[in-house]
Amino acid sequence: MNQPATIETVAQLDDVMTTPSSALIEDLRRIEGDLLVLGVAGKMGPTLAVLAKRAFAEAGKDNRVIGVARFSRGDLRGRLESAGVQTIAADLLAPTVLDRLPEVPNVIFLVGQKFGSTGNEPLTWAMNVFLPGLVADRFRQSRIVALSTGNVYPFTPVDSGGPDETAPVGPVGEYAQSCLGRERMFQYFSGLHGTPTALIRLNYAIDLRYGVLLDIATRVQAGTPIDLSMGHVNVIWQGDANEAILRSLLLTSSPPLILNLTGPGVLSVRELAQGLGRRLGREPVFTGSEAATALLSNAGEYVRRLGPPRVSVERMLDWVAHWVRIGGETLNKPTHYDARDGKF
Repeated sequence: MNQPATIETVAQLDDVMTTPSSALIEDLRRIEGDLLVLGVAGKMGPTLAVLAKRAFAEAGKDNRVIGVARFSRGDLRGRLESAGVQTIAADLLAPTVLDRLPEVPNVIFLVGQKFGSTGNEPLTWAMNVFLPGLVADRFRQSRIVALSTGNVYPFTPVDSGGPDETAPVGPVGEYAQSCLGRERMFQYFSGLHGTPTALIRLNYAIDLRYGVLLDIATRVQAGTPIDLSMGHVNVIWQGDANEAILRSLLLTSSPPLILNLTGPGVLSVRELAQGLGRRLGREPVFTGSEAATALLSNAGEYVRRLGPPRVSVERMLDWVAHWVRIGGETLNKPTHYDARDGKF
């Protein structure tokens, strides 16, 4: 993977995130049949779909990658089509829509409702629980990789290293509860139909246009106080996360595999802000103090199965600081990583 010292444009950013590793190419060489990406228009979907298409091509295969979303805004559909990703515009909650989707052996489920879930709880549960049940039943003959979240875990002591996949869940707030419901639906239908499934508990993906590091960097740049009460986090580069999600197609099982997906190590928000401040020439402003617990995940199993992420924290700090300095495009979607009440 090309890791430039800085990333200057969205086109360069997308190229960095969609250049497949040799490990991904070799894994997708073993995948037979087409790939359906449900929820392709979200934050991770576009680069994941293009990454898959490029990896199939590098492997000398012509498997179709088909992205499904409403495509209600912008030119994303055209950009995906120009990259070789076929698209279907559909509201997945609409009656009979799932029945009209093509039968494929490989499905990646990226659909989810997080931001705006507080105050719109019924839609949150429909998107995060009802729809997964419908999808798991409809694609019972496929292998399914479904994106979940580390929010299903309770806050854990910072010095514990975070919970591994065997730890008890304890979601805080309705969003996190609905995400556990999503997992339960895929587990139920995997048991009912024997569907090979993997549940990927992501925590947190970093792109230059959104993410925990961008949230912190913009506050450092603006001199906005950074609340330290959620004083520790895990992060992973979105390109590495997308690779792991795709490679998890070969890890699916029934009962479903559960895999924490994040970077190794617990990171201090204070130290991240200070590192960004040095790069931006600004002194961070802090408020509050670090709690003894945080929302964390242990990445040991991910690293054991798929190897460590390729992009280091220091590299991410370099890229994010430069992106903020040059006024790079953002999605204006704060992660609310610092929320301790489960409300998003």
